Amino acid sequence: MRFRFPVSLLACTTAFGLFGLDEPIRTANGLVTGLAGRNAEVRVYKGIPYAAPPLGALRWTAPKLAASWDGVRKAEQFSAVCMQTPYPTSSIYHSEPESASEDCLYLNVCTAAKSAKDRRPVMVWIHGGALTRGSGSVPTYDGESLARKGVVLVTINYRLGVFGFFAHPELTKESDRNASGNYGLLDQIAALEWVQKNIAAFGGDPKRVTIFGESAGSWSVNYLMATPLARGLFHRVIGESGGAFGPMKKLPEVEESGAKFARSLEAESLAALRAKTADELLKASGASSFPPNVDGWMLPQDVYTIFASGKQNDVPMIVGSNADEAKSLTMWPSGGTTSNFVSGIKMRFGADTDKVLKLYPASTDDEAKASFYTSFTDYVFTWQMRTWARLQNKSGKSKAYLYYFDRVPPGPAGERYGAYHAAEIAYVFDNLDSRRRPIEEADRKLADVISSYWVNFAATGDPNGKGLPKWGAYQPSSDTALELGDRIQPIAGLHKDALDFLDEHMAAERAKQPGATTPSSSAR
Repeated sequence: MRFRFPVSLLACTTAFGLFGLDEPIRTANGLVTGLAGRNAEVRVYKGIPYAAPPLGALRWTAPKLAASWDGVRKAEQFSAVCMQTPYPTSSIYHSEPESASEDCLYLNVCTAAKSAKDRRPVMVWIHGGALTRGSGSVPTYDGESLARKGVVLVTINYRLGVFGFFAHPELTKESDRNASGNYGLLDQIAALEWVQKNIAAFGGDPKRVTIFGESAGSWSVNYLMATPLARGLFHRVIGESGGAFGPMKKLPEVEESGAKFARSLEAESLAALRAKTADELLKASGASSFPPNVDGWMLPQDVYTIFASGKQNDVPMIVGSNADEAKSLTMWPSGGTTSNFVSGIKMRFGADTDKVLKLYPASTDDEAKASFYTSFTDYVFTWQMRTWARLQNKSGKSKAYLYYFDRVPPGPAGERYGAYHAAEIAYVFDNLDSRRRPIEEADRKLADVISSYWVNFAATGDPNGKGLPKWGAYQPSSDTALELGDRIQPIAGLHKDALDFLDEHMAAERAKQPGATTPSSSAR
């Protein structure tokens, strides 16, 4: 009698035995096994440690090497997320609660490589969330579609808020680099070092690593492109809706804020601060701000000056923003009027108020409301991304590609917020089903196009490919961005008059800071 394998066993054997990666996979710290993806081509590895748990005396230190383990580690569950206050349930960014811990420095790998010799391009996703929220395990970041298109996808956790960016004079003194804060960014660098050491075992090419992120993840990409500590750890970047080209806090400023925070906790020493529970610190941090800082080590200068001086990590890049970023992030006040908008403009722009009101008119309350959202979007996002592209074009040798996402997703969120902040992520991951909303055929086609651009770029440094609309490299002379929406086509002079004004305004702001390079040097 002829023996027949069960169909399910045969499929598993075909996918992961004869034609898949051999398991267990050997990493620098030990052996790991993963899980079958939803698709038989894909293998998923969850919760792999890339650094030691930052607990006890390791709280507020640069990440240390992860411990090795004996036997085989089953990489089948996501780790706890880093300590954070979740988005409220009313937020469109809310996701199901996950356990949180300071023991959170883990990453996840998704691959469809057939063997460790495949050498597929690698994409490392850095999540957003204002550097205070988020994780690498959010369902929208599921990497199976990208893996099936040919990349090895890595998502990471990194320390957030007071745990990731707290600076203090005693921490600076304790450091062998005379710096403190920026621990979350150092975590990201540690994760990239892990990728360099280990990703080949998962079928990835450590010489073709693309870092990409959205919002605070895009800020992070911007910082990593600026820091000398990340040199050689990546070879292309993609920034979605977030740059750090405005004024930055310097170490003494954030040390002072940190000392004030410590006094509010009646903690007179580092030992006393480290003795506080994670929940106590999280609760006490409340509305306190813990921004990245110019520490003289990770960031020798502010990001703008580094780029203007041509000292950035010079690699090809895609950057861009969305049409309606502001609408899901800030709220026009109930009963808001023209006078409300004009008062706000006067507070921010002073003597330039008349110029601003020509760019963002407010002759009626409805017009003022529209200008409120447009001006916020331009100031916080569109200007940042154009500045990133312009500075790279001016001081770097690698090409930059600029996009403008304006597809309004069907469903309640799109109806209320338009092409809102983070709306593009599900299209980038070709993962529209991760969101509970209607999906039209136009969305599926757009997701296929955008994810294909991103994968092509990860593979070659150029997003163009067969069957895709041509995407030309950014040139300041035409200010052309590629529209990604109901139409995919070049747009010349995107918000040009407003962004040119913001160049001048930001130059004046920078001139108030001694020793800073003025933005006008990059504008044209």
